[in-house]
Parts: sequence; C-alpha cells; structure tokens
Amino acid sequence: MPEPTIEQPKPLKVLLESLLFVAEGPVAMSALAQAVDAKPEQIELALDELKRDYEGRGFRLQRARDKVQLVTAPDCALAIEKFLGVSGSAHLSAAAFETVAIIAYRQPVTRPAIEAVRGVNCDGVIHSLLARGLIEEVGRQETAGRPILYATTFEFLQNFGLRGVDELPPLEQAAENQLAEAVAHADAVAQHVAERMK
Repeated sequence: MPEPTIEQPKPLKVLLESLLFVAEGPVAMSALAQAVDAKPEQIELALDELKRDYEGRGFRLQRARDKVQLVTAPDCALAIEKFLGVSGSAHLSAAAFETVAIIAYRQPVTRPAIEAVRGVNCDGVIHSLLARGLIEEVGRQETAGRPILYATTFEFLQNFGLRGVDELPPLEQAAENQLAEAVAHADAVAQHVAERMK
C-alpha cells in the first residue's frame, strides 16, 4: 500500500487565486487574510504578483475600496457574450453617463453635490444607476440632513472595463477645477444650513 503523500504548502498567490476563483463576488481583503492566515501586507504583495501574472491573459484582478475579485479581461467581452448567447448591456443615457462620471471622479459624493455640477435634479438618474448596480450608497455625510454618499461598484468597473477607479482617464485641468468647485460649493451650502439649524 503506497504511503499517503503529504500535501506541500502552496504559494500565497496560488491560494488567493483559488479563493477568488470560487468566490461568488467581490471578497474583502480581511476575509482573504483570515482564510489563508496571512497579514494584509502579504495579501497586497501576492495580489500585485497575480496582477502582473494576468497581464496579456484572459483574467484580471478588479479592486474597489477594500474588496477584490477575479474577472475576465475586458477585451474578451465580445467573445464571451457570443459564447454565452447574451448581448451587451444597454447603453447609458447622456444624463446617466454624466452622473456616473461625476460619482466616479468625486466619490464618495452626495446628490446635492452631483446636482450642483449638473445643474438639474438627479433623483431619477441616481435611482436608475442604483437599479443597474453601477453605484451604491456607502454612507452618509455629517452635515444637515445627513445626505447619502454614493460611490461606484464592481458592476461599474466591469461595464467600463476597468480594474479600479485609478484607471479612469485623467480629467483636463479645467474640468477638474470646475468639478471640484461645484462639489465644494454644494458641501459649503450644506455646512452653512447645518450651522443655521443649530
């Protein structure tokens, strides 16, 4: 009878890849660290190694805030859609595209700040983006009325073929200044109202 083989310990990146492969969605970095009994710094290094390994391959690591997931490469989307017999998601309206862009570049951001930039009521568009899973509520601002803070989701990253929001194309300086001023103005108004209500 042959002796049982002793399983050799696997490299950390191999363990993480396996966990991400079987995960049903984004996984918190803390959950990965706990599962493999590793420190957060070790997880970061192993994920960076995996990210490099996936360059030019069919997989990508996608990160948003403290979560990560394994996804297919964006340039494989058409072949995957054809193979699965599905069509690409419906296009965003101009209003939805503008709104999600503001959220992506200034997240977390409140509805009043978004409306200060766009100059129109955004309730319907925000509701639509929430329903499509492109944005999510991530907390409340500590000002009058405690407005909801919105940020983009993993679904947003997938739809736009990004690994993380750090891959968003840079804004022209004039657009960046205008966006920053409008958001700062909306926050200042909210703070002023909060102080008057005291």
